[in-house]
Amino acid sequence: MAENKPVYLLGLACFYHDSSACILKDGKVLAAAQEERFTRLKHDENFPTKAIEYCLSEVGIKIEDVDGICFYEKPLWKFERLLLTYIQEWPHGFPSFLKAMRAWLSKKLWMEHIIRKELGELMPGFTYRPWYQKFFNIGTPKNAFPNYEGKIYYVPHHLSHAASTYYPSGFKDATVLTVDGVGEWSTTSLALGKGAELTLKEEMVFPDSLGLLYSAFTYYLGFKVNSGEYKVMGLAPYGNPIHKDKIWELLEVFEDGSFRLKPQFFAYRYGLRMTSQKFIKHFGKPVRNSDDELTQWHKDMAASLQEVTEELMLNLVQYAHLQYGGENLCLSGGVALNCVANGRIVREGPFKNVYIFPAAGDAGGSVGAALYTHSVMQPEGHNLKPVETIYLGPKYSNEVIESFLQEYGIKFDKIDSETSRSEKIAQQLAENKVIGLFQGRMEFGPRALGNRSIIADPRQTENWKRVNIKIKFREDFRPFAPSVMDDKADEIFDLRGVESPYMLLTAGTKAKDLPAITHVNNSARIQTVTPENNQSYYDILSAFNDLTGCPVVINTSFNVRGEPIVCDHIDAFKCFIRTDMDVLVLEDFIITAEDIDKEAMKEKFELEVFGED
Repeated sequence: MAENKPVYLLGLACFYHDSSACILKDGKVLAAAQEERFTRLKHDENFPTKAIEYCLSEVGIKIEDVDGICFYEKPLWKFERLLLTYIQEWPHGFPSFLKAMRAWLSKKLWMEHIIRKELGELMPGFTYRPWYQKFFNIGTPKNAFPNYEGKIYYVPHHLSHAASTYYPSGFKDATVLTVDGVGEWSTTSLALGKGAELTLKEEMVFPDSLGLLYSAFTYYLGFKVNSGEYKVMGLAPYGNPIHKDKIWELLEVFEDGSFRLKPQFFAYRYGLRMTSQKFIKHFGKPVRNSDDELTQWHKDMAASLQEVTEELMLNLVQYAHLQYGGENLCLSGGVALNCVANGRIVREGPFKNVYIFPAAGDAGGSVGAALYTHSVMQPEGHNLKPVETIYLGPKYSNEVIESFLQEYGIKFDKIDSETSRSEKIAQQLAENKVIGLFQGRMEFGPRALGNRSIIADPRQTENWKRVNIKIKFREDFRPFAPSVMDDKADEIFDLRGVESPYMLLTAGTKAKDLPAITHVNNSARIQTVTPENNQSYYDILSAFNDLTGCPVVINTSFNVRGEPIVCDHIDAFKCFIRTDMDVLVLEDFIITAEDIDKEAMKEKFELEVFGED
């Protein structure tokens, strides 16, 4: 390796849910994206081929130039856990055992061979040869090129999570709490970061898991596990926590914040269900079907679960501070996407500073695996702020967008300056138009943060139902988040000077005239926007404030129910013509619903661009 040659590391997370890829150059994250954005399969778990292709193209290299592949867990450790669990539970769950083994024997157990094969196929002219073919020299011609032969590093799942939040935090030292469903064995872990060094100190292991507890109730309330948990969180404010005591009876809680789930109530260790018959008998109602009515009882159950979750998280945080001290806390894992619990940790917890990586779930594991690997390879030169922006996805130029619009005869208005752009968008918002905003590089993580967003005036009560039902096609109980100018945030929300750039905290709403973003419990999940983190979006908010005196807009992700957030301008246009949105902004181009025939465009684009639905 040449002395001045840059070191590229490719981080991967895949084969479970929310596959992703990222690329590091000399320890700095230059690109990251989830596979679902390209394939249009929500929570796509497959090998992130398209995300890899994007990452490589963004930095202008080929797969041959990558110095190492960093995978976000230890596959054989997970296989060991599955095998031992099924042996312990035998003969229960034999169908579940067969299903799991088929998946592992066909794919996950041979992870390295799958990775090398998939990466080899990204190399023009290369042909993958498994180890047994190479050993016996069979299956491919003697002059065939080899598969990708670079190094592959496997980073434990919770260490990947911890690294994904510690290194981007910028802290020189921190306590790192990771809480999720389950990695290989770990379900909750504490790590300490000091400089470039990150060390796991304590852990809870499967089957005792806060993430799986929350998922069990997600299943019980009729929502989809691994994707519907945020619906439970949104439903909770409509209820009262009157079932808390019944939920606490499912657990044993200890002084150090850890807990044990009583196994007789749960079936996820051995079955294809999350809850057992004893669980159902304990609460006195059957599992809700997804299309059944959500009664007050369900809302009260969601409220009770949410409050128990918050208290368990606060217990863990209190113990972490008591045990390790310090001012800085980093959070990661799927449970760290629970913004209500996060808000309480910030307000009530003992740590002065709290940082949460925006892709706190499994998608962020690709970034964490790569950052941890870099810290081990080059500890002296490790950059403690390697993620300078969360806008790490693809960007589409005005030239590409204009060519697309002209090719399909789509009428548009082209904006000639950045000032008039923000003013025109603000004027449309003030006229109560709902706008699809597509600009800049795509966000990494589950939240739309102004570059792939649907925005509207938060002062209009009807916008809440209009956007929910006629544009997003989702449940009417779901709240909307506000984006607010950071320098105005404390006037409107009870943030107490804390920034919330990634929409991962909730706080009380002080203002009385923002009904479309104020939840039934007077809270909101807030995104604070600065010129430094998103100049174009800040300019829109500022122009809207100048026009109306309101520095806040509704911000919801640019997608409809069941689909990923849009990635490119064609995805955005497709979403626009299928919904009741009034205006579409594609970089410097504005398209209005009144200027196009949406029905004709739907037929045209589904046949010519999108194919069959």
